[in-house]
Amino acid sequence: MKAVALLALLALVACERHVPSQRWLGAPLFLDPAVQPVDLAGRWYEVASYPAPFQRGCTGTTADYQPLPDGRIALTNRCRVGGTLREISGTAQVVAPGKLTVDLRGVPFGGDYWILGQSRDGRTLVVGTPTRIAGWVLHRDPKIAPEELRAARDLFERSGYDAAALERTRP
Repeated sequence: MKAVALLALLALVACERHVPSQRWLGAPLFLDPAVQPVDLAGRWYEVASYPAPFQRGCTGTTADYQPLPDGRIALTNRCRVGGTLREISGTAQVVAPGKLTVDLRGVPFGGDYWILGQSRDGRTLVVGTPTRIAGWVLHRDPKIAPEELRAARDLFERSGYDAAALERTRP
């Protein structure tokens, strides 16, 4: 019976796409405190990620951000799963430089999203989570130059993510 339970547990773990490495314990998570809500405004295309479980099967992922008068940021995330459009909306609140708390409609808890970096031209954004369970490379265009993606991957690695686990997002 114990063997069956162990096999079931291993099967569940094998289904998980990204499990953070234990090597990040105690490693710093670098943040970019200079990014302001106005810098996030507009459409972003997810070009690579450490996918969160809720993103399974997503292609063509986009994020639209709009600063609100009260300082929060309205957001709408969209993707396609098997040809069907999925969409979720909510708000983000800057809680500290480089740190956002995101509240999505229908989700009973907020998520912590940390801005790890932004390219000098402001067209690439690297976003992670304090647990390193998920992370995203967002770009102003659906395609990203290889050197820009490499820079994002390096930033994730410096922040304790497993660089080899970063997945390209299908358009």
